[in-house]
Amino acid sequence: MNSRFPKLAPSLLAADFGRVAEELARVKNSGAEILHLDIMDGHFVPNLTFGPKMIQDIRAISDLSLDVHLMIEAPERSADMYIDAGANYLTFHAEACVHSHRLIERIRARGVKAGLAIVPGTPISTVEPLLDDIDVLLVMTVNPGFGGQTLIPFCVDKIRNACSLRQERGQSFLIECDGGVNDATAGELLAAGTDILVAGSAFFASSQPEALVRIVEGVS
Repeated sequence: MNSRFPKLAPSLLAADFGRVAEELARVKNSGAEILHLDIMDGHFVPNLTFGPKMIQDIRAISDLSLDVHLMIEAPERSADMYIDAGANYLTFHAEACVHSHRLIERIRARGVKAGLAIVPGTPISTVEPLLDDIDVLLVMTVNPGFGGQTLIPFCVDKIRNACSLRQERGQSFLIECDGGVNDATAGELLAAGTDILVAGSAFFASSQPEALVRIVEGVS
């Protein structure tokens, strides 16, 4: 994968699950290099999606970088299953895990990039002690659980805050945003300091999804 950022990460949540192989081809053909995979348990968020088997099957047919987002309770119980299935990035919610630092260490020890996610109501200060230890900070820009929502404006300030902290401390974690990303909001999110923009409906409902990739990644 090209190491240059920012990048667009299409979210499979918005794809047609009856045509997964075709949807993966659309992602690849658009020029995107990261696929975002939302794992929901119906408890931490009010929705159910899929589990490790889906990750494993996608890994078998795709060389996209798999960005697995665990929106589940007690992520420490199943993190290894998603690593075994082929995750390149594994992100869990600070709100769902008591021993976040321990899980971050475990994920990184397995050779996978560790991400920590926060919902809109969680301030950056809650995870500030862990910023030295993570590879990705995922700032939810909608309330998690469903696709197609509108970006919550105050979440953009949280991204700016995270970017300022990163610069002040000389840290290297990537900043990812998830929710309400489209061609109208991408510019503001990029200006705030976002490195990875997750887009679901704006990508898969588009007849020209490569246009959104170009907007985010600056490809002429």
